[in-house]
Amino acid sequence: MLRWSDVLRYATYSNPEPVRRVEQTEETWAQQLTPAQFQVLRQKATESPYRNAYCRSYEPGAYVCAGCASPLFDSSTKYHAISGWPSFTQPQTKSAIRYTFDESHHMRRVEVSCNVCGGHLGHVFPDGPEPSGLRYCINSESMRRIAAQHSEPLSAASH
Repeated sequence: MLRWSDVLRYATYSNPEPVRRVEQTEETWAQQLTPAQFQVLRQKATESPYRNAYCRSYEPGAYVCAGCASPLFDSSTKYHAISGWPSFTQPQTKSAIRYTFDESHHMRRVEVSCNVCGGHLGHVFPDGPEPSGLRYCINSESMRRIAAQHSEPLSAASH
């Protein structure tokens, strides 16, 4: 299970190695993604709160990157955070997410991106529920929900 200290260590020193890498030109991304997905994933935009596909959706399944289809989160780690965006407590694997410090908008936050394609997902905060205390606040446009499979959230054994 990842904790805030792990997030800060990754953002400060080095992120986990991804299982693969997907690199494309911005022109290719623009052709592959919808305009809204391109704005969020490639230009780091933020979608409107509460008016997004997965804010109030709690159907079983896995959430994958809208850019490269890499697994990001399992629905079993999704919870109602009243933030306006889908919120999760843990990534599906520790190598799914890339962490970087973000000091835009006069705030100090930790940005989370897909560790495979580099697409912007949202941010992670240390105000989530126990036991991890993490809240991954993610843009719906940056991911797709796929039907329930035999996916498991990150466990203590895989850390």
